[in-house]
Amino acid sequence: MKAVLRTVNRVLLALVGLVLLAVGGAVLAVGLGAPAPSWWIHGNRHDVLLSDSERTHWRDQGWWWPVVIAALAVLLLLALWWLTAVLRRRRLGAVLVDTGDGAGAQVRGRALENALTADAETLDGVSRARARLKGRRTAPTARVRLRLEPHANPETTLDHLTRQTLGHARDAAGLASLPAEVRMRAVKHREERVS
Repeated sequence: MKAVLRTVNRVLLALVGLVLLAVGGAVLAVGLGAPAPSWWIHGNRHDVLLSDSERTHWRDQGWWWPVVIAALAVLLLLALWWLTAVLRRRRLGAVLVDTGDGAGAQVRGRALENALTADAETLDGVSRARARLKGRRTAPTARVRLRLEPHANPETTLDHLTRQTLGHARDAAGLASLPAEVRMRAVKHREERVS
């Protein structure tokens, strides 16, 4: 589903981009005095987009405004659906844990994220942590964000995070590996005058 959504997104963006580029380029070219393309709806740069008769042609028809409003509402809903599909970050709902008896079990993704976050916040020099799981149930990946205190050594913190926090989560879930993307940021303190 994710690959299909990504492909549809790219195809739609490419089509919209090509249409906007062609129309915008033609408008710019005609506006600057170039001859209008053969497919262009107007003859020269002084033509208006819609004449008075074209603009008011359907106004007296009873079906016109409901159709226009319905079409615009459908376009708006499609655009909102597309935007939410693009912006929504997929979280892992559950992780499949190998229990050793062949049956397996599931751990809620949020529970494992909360455990990763709590474990990371106990590391020396970490003031705040946030962990998110993505990927598949059998092969999750972690995205960990750390806010480091000014005295923290990033190399040591990363080493402890890899060995302790991610190692505990990997072993607890019975995973062969738990790849992670770690982002660190230093806490910024306001300057204070000391007397």
